[in-house]
Amino acid sequence: MNNLQVLGKFLDQPILVSKFQKAMPAILAGGAAAYTAYDASKAEKGKRKKRALKTGITLGITAASALAAPHIASAISKRPLPDSLASIKNRNKEIIDTFVKNTSIDEKTKDILNKGKEKILNFKEVKTLFQNVKDKKGGSEFLEKLIPSPQNISAKDIFSEIGYLSVFGAVPVIGGIAGGIAADKATDKHWKKKIPDKIKEGSYQYLANIFMCNIGAGAALAVLEKMGITSKKARALGMTAGIVSTGIIGGSKIANFIGDNVIDPIFNKNKYKHKHKNFHKRQTDILDINFSQKKIEDYLCNQILGHNCHKKERTPEVLDIGLHTDDIATVSLLSGLKWIEPALPLMYTISGYRAGIGYRN
Repeated sequence: MNNLQVLGKFLDQPILVSKFQKAMPAILAGGAAAYTAYDASKAEKGKRKKRALKTGITLGITAASALAAPHIASAISKRPLPDSLASIKNRNKEIIDTFVKNTSIDEKTKDILNKGKEKILNFKEVKTLFQNVKDKKGGSEFLEKLIPSPQNISAKDIFSEIGYLSVFGAVPVIGGIAGGIAADKATDKHWKKKIPDKIKEGSYQYLANIFMCNIGAGAALAVLEKMGITSKKARALGMTAGIVSTGIIGGSKIANFIGDNVIDPIFNKNKYKHKHKNFHKRQTDILDINFSQKKIEDYLCNQILGHNCHKKERTPEVLDIGLHTDDIATVSLLSGLKWIEPALPLMYTISGYRAGIGYRN
């Protein structure tokens, strides 16, 4: 095995992944506190306490929602949660004891295996273990049980996961919106005016960064399976294209459409309801004033239609695209990325927080 392959196996150790998952509440709490302090430090003097309160409430409720999300999603979808650290240690002890009992190995390898029952092996130990065990009778099968490789999932597997992931991703986004509203209510008397921005950004985060990408990956894999293409490289390229086109681009367009044509009219219904009232009278008023063409267009958009025709659409950014690491890891069958699932609460907290602050505006 080359060093890159060893690194993948090192990162995929079930005990390491489980410990990372167990540490996630502390990581999220520490990260939220650090970001709140940083964000407050950027505010003007005299406004830092208010900024800290606003950011702290938004992030606190979002992070709590993200930590609860896998449990809620598992209960609704009936998908079991990952094994506990205790059960992983018990399984490791069982398979290691069986292998050592039936296989002749040197003392150094035996010491590494005994450590692997309950502790994380370091890079050098993983490399030594694979070098000394792989060629033994039943060695490859044992190593696969000890540190399983990424599963070669099918389109059916992806679509069966969509229910779980959809709920998982929705909970932090809803929590972020609720947290943002609570934060605004505590710090701003005009808090109701900011609700549409949060809902629009929430719909963007959910559709473009969570839901539609799973649809795109599953649909692309279904096409590849139909065509009989099994190459790992073709699979990765095809499914990544599905994620980008259906999720990042398609989800973005759908979210913008919903924001402009559903959410805006709901929260500005009085403006939209009367958008054609006195239209001809206002046209006459405009002609009597020395307006430029752009000012006339702006006037028509803002005063008659009740919204700004020239506003920019929310488009994908580098951080948005970075949130698709979990999708890329799934489709590419890459070793060393099993920590992505325990990291989902952290990644979805970013989506929820952006929804909570109405990031798009």
